[in-house]
Amino acid sequence: MENERKISAAAERKNYRQGILSAVTCSVWWGIMPIYWQWLRPIESSVIIFYRIALVALVCIIGALILYDKKTVLSPLSDKKTVLRLALAGILITANWSIYIWAVNADYVIQTCIGYYIEPLAVCIIGIVIFKDKLSKYKLIAFILAAAGVMAVIIYFGQVPLIALGLALTFSIYAALKKNLTMPPILSLLYETVFLMPAALAVIIYLEVTGKGAIGAGESYKYALLMLCGLFTAFPLGMFANAANKLNLFVLGLLEYISPTISLFIGIFLFREPFEKIQLIAFAIIWIGLIFFSYGEYSEVKKYKEPEKNE
Repeated sequence: MENERKISAAAERKNYRQGILSAVTCSVWWGIMPIYWQWLRPIESSVIIFYRIALVALVCIIGALILYDKKTVLSPLSDKKTVLRLALAGILITANWSIYIWAVNADYVIQTCIGYYIEPLAVCIIGIVIFKDKLSKYKLIAFILAAAGVMAVIIYFGQVPLIALGLALTFSIYAALKKNLTMPPILSLLYETVFLMPAALAVIIYLEVTGKGAIGAGESYKYALLMLCGLFTAFPLGMFANAANKLNLFVLGLLEYISPTISLFIGIFLFREPFEKIQLIAFAIIWIGLIFFSYGEYSEVKKYKEPEKNE
């Protein structure tokens, strides 16, 4: 019995570490992606979106067929509720992609950062209300400070940031749908995108035949770069799916702040977008909250190790 408890605790620690690593990896990847999307100019954002849908599905089909047998790949189709859940998740993540790509290529990178600062708060709220995630005092302080930083930005500008709210809502609901989804990440991504693939391909063919697509929009190397968008999208989404299965939504949500922070620096220093003093203040408040969060996480990890020393 004691031995089983040790094995269980070790497995829990391993899952936790893997979840943290996956969440950090996908957040860093998403943080630097604005550079990639702006490299694709002058290809239209709408064209990029349709290519992204089709190519993500293609990458997932190839990956699924390499990693799994036909029976495993087709097994999710036997459960109608799971199929519906994945289809809804696909619609939400596609909407999120569409808003994000348009905003980045329209020089609203900093506003997308605001959206992704709001999004973890929405994820945290869903985790607390629906999944009954527990709050330590350190996480509660981090949550309050993060919320204060985001609200300061919204109040200062005196308007509803539609881009930011659109990104936050679509992704937080997507995260909730992915929670506790018991299937390999690549199969999950496959069924999120494959139902939209035929429509995306039809639009791509029409655009290219009529000369409104990507082939004639710029240098040939940009088309080659565009063809990598499926791989560049599938990888971090796979990492996120893995993290969602191993972490509670509160932890997952707060680690998501890595992504907009990186993008914020890119927007300010690389793309030279306007940056208000209030945004800097909000940024500082949020990161003070993350210091509290990090200390709380360190304290929880220490609790795992203490029983081992006593045994």
